[in-house]
Formats: sequence, C-alpha cells, structure tokens
Amino acid sequence: MLKRGEKIVIALGGNSLIKKGEKPTISNQFKNAKKTMEYLVPLIKNHKVVITHGNGFQVGNILIRVEESLGKAYSIPLEVCVAESQGELGYMIEQSLQNTLAKNKIKTPVVSILTQVLVDKKDPAFKDPTKPIGPFYTKSQAQKLMKKGFKLVEQIGRGWRKVVASPKPISIDDIKIIDLLLKNKTIVIAAGGGGVPIIKEKGKITHGVPAVIDKDLASACLANSIKAKTLIILMSEPSAYLNYKKKNQKPIRSLNIKEASKLLKEGHFPKGSMGPKIEAAIQFIKNGGNNVIITSSNNIQKALIGKSGTVIRR
Repeated sequence: MLKRGEKIVIALGGNSLIKKGEKPTISNQFKNAKKTMEYLVPLIKNHKVVITHGNGFQVGNILIRVEESLGKAYSIPLEVCVAESQGELGYMIEQSLQNTLAKNKIKTPVVSILTQVLVDKKDPAFKDPTKPIGPFYTKSQAQKLMKKGFKLVEQIGRGWRKVVASPKPISIDDIKIIDLLLKNKTIVIAAGGGGVPIIKEKGKITHGVPAVIDKDLASACLANSIKAKTLIILMSEPSAYLNYKKKNQKPIRSLNIKEASKLLKEGHFPKGSMGPKIEAAIQFIKNGGNNVIITSSNNIQKALIGKSGTVIRR
C-alpha cells in the first residue's frame, strides 16, 4: 500500500498518551508515548513522517490550572493554552521517539514545531460554539458563568462545561518549514491539538483566536499541504464500526469516499468520536490523497496489509 520513501502523516489519538481509566500522570504519558513510538518504528524507517497529536486532556488540565490560580497568576487565553500543550506533548513525543530510534540504531533527527493554523474569522463556528472544554461546573456555577456571557452545555452525569468554537482549518501557516525539514530527512511533530488557531487581518497581521481546531481535520490539511498520499489516524479501537457497541457491531475493513460520505450523512459516525475522522479522510482524499488508514497503534502493521483497521480509498 505504501511506497518506500513517500511522505505520510500519522495522527495520534489521545489514548497514545493516556489510556482509559489510567491515572493521568506525566510518567504514564511517557510510558504510553514510548510504547506508541515502538509501534511506529517500521514506518519511520522507510518513510518521511510527520506526526500530529490531540491535546484534549492536556489543554483541559491547563485550563483547570488557569482557573484555580486566578488572582494569583496571570490569566492565559485559550489559544495560548493550545500552544502550551503543543510544547508539553511535543517534548514527550519527541524525547520518546529519540530514545526509541537510538535503541533501534536509527540516526534520524526529530523536531517538534509549534504550529499555527489559519482559520476564517467568518467561520460559522464562532457564532455557534459547540466544543466542550476545560473543567466541569455545578449548575449554580454554570448559571453564574452564563450570566457573564459564557456558553455552557450540560454533560449528563458529569456537570456543565464551557463550549468554544471549533473552526475548520484553512492552511498550515508553518508548512514551508515542515516541508524543508522533511526534505532534510527529519521527523517532524506538528499541528499538535489541531494547531494554534490564527486569523490574518488586512496587511497580513496575524493574531490568535480563542478556539480549538479538530486535530484530524488539521492533520488532513497538513497532509494535503505536503502532498502526502497516505494519512494514518490512530485511535483506541482497531477499526471503525457499523452499529458501534451494539449487538450487531461490525468492523469496516474498506470504504471508498462515496460510501464513507453516505454513511457519515446517515449518522453512523457520531460527531464527538468517529465523525471527524471520517470527515478528515474524505477531505484528504478529495484534495489529492490516496489512502487513509484508521486503526489503533498496536494494529498498525496488520492494517498495512489489510488484516485490521479501516482503509478509505478514492
């Protein structure tokens, strides 16, 4: 499926660093990052690789720290929290990969790039924020925040959370640097958490906006920008499913984009989980990509030979 030396983008899911039910410590995140990197070694040996990653758990914890320290430390806007999470996760992934490569006697440099991603200031997501983020509040706390102009939603059994805009990525602002590093045989970690969302005003003045970008959509955008032909999306499950977690659950081995679009429209892939991955796959292939592989990190080698995972093709 993959040609030796081709560019590929590998999008790591949140479970690559924190497993469900596991204590969320830095040491556990390093342990999981190391394990994930070991699964990726065969791909890294033979291809030009960009690694992207989610940041939902980490940026949520940064926001909790911000709220707990109000009045004691300066406040941090959401887009800066995203940048902070890129540094935190980039460090863990970069160091884990460097050590894994050294163990396997692979002399390939690794670098993490703080990545800005351009969005449209007129994106309808800014008028209708829907992405839950940060700490949970009681109903009375939520009511006070809503009176101050914040939008919150209730997550049944867990409490209330603020929701923010999740605009579509238009372009990767640092793409020339990423492409140059790939040409010089460097593994690049980029677009962490979907990238820091920025807009450009008249005169090309750039500034950040308080929003979060879906990391799978940003990964597709990045993959198209570097003319990669394969996008690999890693998650906790070995493949996408029809009738997920129902008695008639069935793994999906292969789809073309027409079939994937039809299933997406019919609601088979929920917005909060598989939906963005399928949407990203469709976008990537429509804009020049060939294949999208959706699987778990420990199943990646089986997925490459069609024995696991979900493959979406043109």
